[in-house]
Amino acid sequence: MVNTEKVQVKYFSGYIRNWKKLCDELGIKPDLSREEREAEIIKNAYSRWQTGLTGHIFGAFAIGVFDAQAGKLFVIRDQVGQKQMFYSVINGDLVYSGDINEIAAADGFEKRLNKRMLQQYLFYGYPIGEETFYEGVYKLMPGCYIEWDGKNAVVHRYFKPEFEPDNSKTADEWAAEIEKVVEEILGEERGDAQLPYKESFLSGGVDSSYLFAASDAVCANTIGYEESGFDESALARLTAEVLGKDFRVKMISPEEYFERIPTVIDKMGQPLGDASAVAFSIGCTAVREHAKVVYSGEGIDEFFGGYNAHKRHIPSDWTYLTCSHIMSGDVVKSIMLDYDEAVDPAEPVAELWKSVQGQDELAQKLTVDISLWLEGDIYLNTDRTSTACGIELHTPFSDLRLFDVARRIPAEYKFFEDFNKYAFRKAASSKLPDEVAFRKKVGFAVPVRKWLANAQFNLPIAEKLFGETSQRFFNQTELKAWWTRYLAGEEALWSRIYAVYAFLLWYDLKF
Repeated sequence: MVNTEKVQVKYFSGYIRNWKKLCDELGIKPDLSREEREAEIIKNAYSRWQTGLTGHIFGAFAIGVFDAQAGKLFVIRDQVGQKQMFYSVINGDLVYSGDINEIAAADGFEKRLNKRMLQQYLFYGYPIGEETFYEGVYKLMPGCYIEWDGKNAVVHRYFKPEFEPDNSKTADEWAAEIEKVVEEILGEERGDAQLPYKESFLSGGVDSSYLFAASDAVCANTIGYEESGFDESALARLTAEVLGKDFRVKMISPEEYFERIPTVIDKMGQPLGDASAVAFSIGCTAVREHAKVVYSGEGIDEFFGGYNAHKRHIPSDWTYLTCSHIMSGDVVKSIMLDYDEAVDPAEPVAELWKSVQGQDELAQKLTVDISLWLEGDIYLNTDRTSTACGIELHTPFSDLRLFDVARRIPAEYKFFEDFNKYAFRKAASSKLPDEVAFRKKVGFAVPVRKWLANAQFNLPIAEKLFGETSQRFFNQTELKAWWTRYLAGEEALWSRIYAVYAFLLWYDLKF
């Protein structure tokens, strides 16, 4: 037990979902303002459980807490990484923040590009693992905390996603358990009188549809495009109509999309090759006009197995390099001027992959995707983008209690017949019509792959691709060949081009 008066909350980003239970357990007045309540919860939770407080707080959090009794600072990130946290030792001090831009702007910090990360980024399309694009700045990985004694920063891992299939239950029994946990989580969300009005993002898929149906959100928000092959708004509207709830759609034009890219890359803090981040930013801005707290359905695909890559068998001598990467090693080598043979694309995954051998193949893949892809791409996007737009994003399906169910469900009830996330879909069918609950995964595609080919919009992109900065990093002959092939109809090259463009834009903004 640590004396509460010796505990100082230095940093908090996120929200505590089970605050009522914690207030009761820790003897905290529940009628405090939210800011005071959260500070008291963290202070008293640390006093009682020290860093073990992570096993008692449900929600999304990045925490800095100073223990004056021990003379140590602890910086803690939630188990799956919903909130960002970066750190660096600058002039003998530990500098940390959920916004990497703040660290890069700190007094005494000398900005230097980490070319190792550039090489890894081109392969994966997102900044994977502990390193960042800045030399000397590191990401605190999910499920980890830093112990700082004034001289040394020691990183401890307190959580790793582990799957332990339980074959004693039927699919219906698993679905019933999912329903129960979802109701518990969303019951806590409904119980905060200081957040009385919430809306929800809604796509055409089962995850956001179930969340919208089971939550207290009064209105759904989606984005749409004139290009019908990319537009999910009609499906989302049908779901909202079935549920009898309000619905709004924000139509995105190519002009608005390309105009927003620099702002997104700037606020993201690091390059991200995920083009959906720009669309998400525009959607957040539209929602901010009428709501401050919005639900989103992230987490289910990684917990329950929602991607096609989760189905595909990989040879036993391969390493699963997360569900998404955009260039092969040979392609990266062909485009980079300073390619380093010593930088292995598998390096960020290797240790984790070794640790999951012996588990079933789906469990192996999900462990990797939760640990690296989910936090490195999805949560980087949703956390930084929503925060920059003034939105508080709640992701109830990322709650650790739902993962605890998912980790025990056998693979046969995650992929069953032609359906992924089968047990989850059965649970969702308690709130949704079967045609929605068992709808095929649509995804979150953006028409940028088509818009890039339009001379009306791509001139600034071409100028950046072949400008002075690009000539420092990339093989211009190869890059021009990509561009020529893309404009000639080889549409699949769009993701490579976008990733390179995002890096160049970021570099020119930051350096």
